[in-house]
Amino acid sequence: MNTIALLGQPNSGKSTIFNQLTGARQHVGNWPGKTVEKRDGTFTYDNTKYTLVDLPGSYGLSGNSDEEVITEEFIKGGRADLICVLVDSSQLERSMYMLADFASMDVPAILILNMMDVAKGQGKEINAALLSERLGIPVLPFTAAEGKGYGELKSLMEEEMKNPHKLKTSPDIPDDASGTEMSGGKTLNEGKAKYAWISTLLDGVTNTAQTEYKISKLDSFLFRPVLGKVVTVGIILVGFLMAMLIMSPFMGVAGMLPGLLGGPIADFLTKIKVHPWLVSVFSLIIPNTLFFCISMASFVFGVNIVFGFLEEIGFLARAAYQFDSALSKLGLQGKAIAPILMGMGCTIGGASGTRVMDSWGQKMLTMMVVWAVPCASIWSIIPVISGMFFPIGGTLLLCVGIIAYIFVLMFIVSKVFGRSLVSEDARTGMIMELPPYHKPHWKYIIKEAWLKCFDMFKRALTTVTLVSVIFWAFSYSPSGNVESSLLYKVGTAIEPVTKFFGMGWQTFMAFISAAFAKEAVLGTLNAVFAGQSNVADVAFNANASGVDATALSQVMTQTISGAEALAFIFACTFSVPCLMALSTTYKESHSLKWTVKTAGFYIGAALILSCIVYHIALLFIG
Repeated sequence: MNTIALLGQPNSGKSTIFNQLTGARQHVGNWPGKTVEKRDGTFTYDNTKYTLVDLPGSYGLSGNSDEEVITEEFIKGGRADLICVLVDSSQLERSMYMLADFASMDVPAILILNMMDVAKGQGKEINAALLSERLGIPVLPFTAAEGKGYGELKSLMEEEMKNPHKLKTSPDIPDDASGTEMSGGKTLNEGKAKYAWISTLLDGVTNTAQTEYKISKLDSFLFRPVLGKVVTVGIILVGFLMAMLIMSPFMGVAGMLPGLLGGPIADFLTKIKVHPWLVSVFSLIIPNTLFFCISMASFVFGVNIVFGFLEEIGFLARAAYQFDSALSKLGLQGKAIAPILMGMGCTIGGASGTRVMDSWGQKMLTMMVVWAVPCASIWSIIPVISGMFFPIGGTLLLCVGIIAYIFVLMFIVSKVFGRSLVSEDARTGMIMELPPYHKPHWKYIIKEAWLKCFDMFKRALTTVTLVSVIFWAFSYSPSGNVESSLLYKVGTAIEPVTKFFGMGWQTFMAFISAAFAKEAVLGTLNAVFAGQSNVADVAFNANASGVDATALSQVMTQTISGAEALAFIFACTFSVPCLMALSTTYKESHSLKWTVKTAGFYIGAALILSCIVYHIALLFIG
């Protein structure tokens, strides 16, 4: 089979080795019947092709979570010819617990002591030869992020495939190991036996100049209950701005594509007498799909460079520690704070940032919570629409209400979906040793960011094109008049229903277009109220459409009530963020079912909120 599996705890470096060895030759999905991420890929060495499987990261093999069950069944089922067990050299005693669980499985293995550079920076010395002698398997000191030593790793893998070694020692679990239970389902005696085994193994193997851990001055500052949280949030928001700066040149070039390609494509197709609706399809959808996908990919590139840097230097671990207690109330780990804060700028960044989460369930739940955070685009629209109907004090009150509802919606999401995604057994606080601060490996960070960026672009093309064609079909108008579009016909047909939720056909059409792109809202409102634009043109060229807010205000205030405007603002703010966020969620979750669930929940919740806001507002403002 030539199948090699990577086994290790979260953040042990498995993904780094997997990406370095497989590059673009990898497949990401979910394990059959389980909402757990499955990654496998291939690499070739000495004219032999190998399959590499990145097993789900977990802290043990006791079968208490889907990740542990899958990993245990995979190993015991003999589906791999060789298991590469990764441990963090800088935190060797804690990391070896995974090896203790694995030791009794009687399968070929090698041990990779990753992050040796960090261990050396701590003044630690590890006698790999002595450890190898005691275990009976090869032990390889390694630094995955440096990009060096992979030839030696491949050579070792090849040799072990031919002449495999198995662990010759395992923890001696006492007969009374069914006694008092600890967290995670392990018993007290079993846990003691494994730690005793680890202690014996490492006796004389590790040597450190630092006998007592001392917290740094920076950590003393960052761990302050209030000020530390404020500083942590500030650093992450600065990181978001840096991600925006990184993506800006790429997005700027992508933003020129609709203008550069749209006209020539339309002229060419018109000259060869292609039907007008086909001209519209190709001249609008092709350039704008490229624009959307490049924008998504560039944002993923920027976010992953920032996240990679913050994680490499050890900051994300501190941020996770600071917010773990607060986020545990939502069923999340402290690591979720960074994606949530990134979502304030852009939901795409927040969704792609969930890659730092330890499990698929945590990752999916974090994405669903990120959707509750209105992005920067909608905040640029709220004051404009609100200012048409309410004084500045009313607009400020509206913004306070939106901010308050963010936390309410996060809580609702965690209650509705939390138990399905993160079981009660998995909702334990984070147990971690803070990694030391160290220099980032820029070559690795940029390479990883590029791989994820290219993967996002490649995978998003299909989704964005499909949804774009569907939206175009509904919004296209041969005459340019909105009343000729299918969207208008559907909107007016269901207006008796949408009125109950607080929106007439015009605002409901704008609500639908907001799910395509928040930037399209004002243009769509201008098209449906003033009739000056084609809805399809406005939606696909959202950034290029100019809207006279004063003229639009005069029409809207004469056509709809303040209650309907208020309901519309809340509905747009808390519905599906945008097409690109939807596509990113699908690509990050690898689950159409959960992406549809997320979109369906937010559309339904937005309509219910709109209904409540509308009927309450009628009592006060009419």
